[in-house]
Amino acid sequence: MIDQPLPRRLMTFAYTFGMAVMAGYTLWLYGMGNYRDLLVPMFVTLLLITAFLMHHSPGLNPVFPRIIVLSSIYIVVLSAFYYQPTTSPVWLGLPVTAAFLLLPMWGALLLTALVGPLWWLLFAHSDLPLVLITGYIALILLLALPPWEHARRQALLRATDPNDNDCNAYHIDTLKERLHNEFQRAAKLNKRLAVLVLHLPQLDMAEEQFGRRAQTALLDALCSEVNSRCRDHDLLGRANNSTFWLVLPDTSESGALLVCERLQRALSRRVLVETGQLETRITVCLPCRNESYECYVQRLESRSKVFTNT
Repeated sequence: MIDQPLPRRLMTFAYTFGMAVMAGYTLWLYGMGNYRDLLVPMFVTLLLITAFLMHHSPGLNPVFPRIIVLSSIYIVVLSAFYYQPTTSPVWLGLPVTAAFLLLPMWGALLLTALVGPLWWLLFAHSDLPLVLITGYIALILLLALPPWEHARRQALLRATDPNDNDCNAYHIDTLKERLHNEFQRAAKLNKRLAVLVLHLPQLDMAEEQFGRRAQTALLDALCSEVNSRCRDHDLLGRANNSTFWLVLPDTSESGALLVCERLQRALSRRVLVETGQLETRITVCLPCRNESYECYVQRLESRSKVFTNT
């Protein structure tokens, strides 16, 4: 579907089952002496074997073997209608259903819309073109409804979820809102407030050299270490791609420096498989007397940019 692809084990079973069925059908045709009909199932069997091997290849995008499987289904259905015109039109639903299972929703919609005229040409000589067109459109809409609803719910969840999409930290909008509340609280109650700016210099390099998994491991390591060594009311948020802000309410400059030293020591002991020792840069930023919230946020963003550019 859209954001929730089929499980790997299920796809492995689908490839294996498809290869077994097509290979068995090919051997049956060979045993019956129908050599004229051997070409299509033999070719599809080779395609499915290729998709199966690509599926188990490390580092290969899983969309390529799925496209091969989908192409094989279209080839089988087209050959069935070409060699046997009396084939039931119900089999038109097989490639349409496979398209919505193997491709993202918009890709499946585009493919079915482009292939639709081809099906119409196949049945142009019969008396059922209107019925087929109506059923074809109804099937497309029915199959598009679940992924569309899933995408709508995911978008709503992203819009209302306070956490970042990639790690266990607040989203930048939620972070600034909570920071604004703490800033006003500190100003009205004459309390202390401190913010630690944390930078992960290895993050961009990890994604370029080791892929998305290494980047996720870095983010998870930072968030887990910081969250486990801070108070419950401390706020960790992601300011940009590689920079985080740790809001420390009721914390003086000396307390923020102690937290900074403790985090620096704990993070330096964390070692990851791909990137090695976890490297972080941490600095303390305190609000000045009579400073507005907007100016304070600008100073925090300037600190973040300095870290990013160095």
